[in-house]
Amino acid sequence: MRGIYKLILACVMIGALANANAEIVAPDTLMQNTVQEVLAIVKQDKDIQAGNKEKVLALVDAKIVPHFDFVRMTQLAVGKYWRGASAEQKQAMVKEFKTMLIRTYTAAFSGYRNQTVEVTPVKMADADTEVTVKTKILKPGAPAISVNYVMEKTADGWKVFDLATEGSSLVMSSRSTFAKQIDDGGIDGLIKALAAKNASLASAKAEAK
Repeated sequence: MRGIYKLILACVMIGALANANAEIVAPDTLMQNTVQEVLAIVKQDKDIQAGNKEKVLALVDAKIVPHFDFVRMTQLAVGKYWRGASAEQKQAMVKEFKTMLIRTYTAAFSGYRNQTVEVTPVKMADADTEVTVKTKILKPGAPAISVNYVMEKTADGWKVFDLATEGSSLVMSSRSTFAKQIDDGGIDGLIKALAAKNASLASAKAEAK
């Protein structure tokens, strides 16, 4: 998937402010506050930087997964084919897509080398339910990476349903890949391809130990 690892590195900057019943925090404020929290955890934990599987997955589950709408992401990535899928197929696609992203996210933690993040304040009206939060990932001695988070306001707070690095959308790049896999083997073909990718990622992690 084109540019996936840069996108994944960007994803690790998203964390939780935790209480779902608390007042909904503005998306840029949420990003700014939680960037500091997540970076502090990664910076201080050498095991996470080294790719410790248990610690990385625990951090991903606690700080990243709650702030992504994987159902909407999968629906947008599958596009027009989503309507023709059965309930079981939709559930399987979401499960495999989510698993693939989570397993790929874990690889980004070992690449942490004193990055910082700048968050651009968002201009929005009270009635807005979708916004794009623009950020830049800064690393000493390297060009800045521009990352845009597309977020939707829900009852549980703002959720990410797409992100783009240097103009490359995760959803759109996935859509072209998914469309080819569906054309070749139908919805079940896509599910099998995602499952195979997940098995490959799991195998690679096991070999890396």
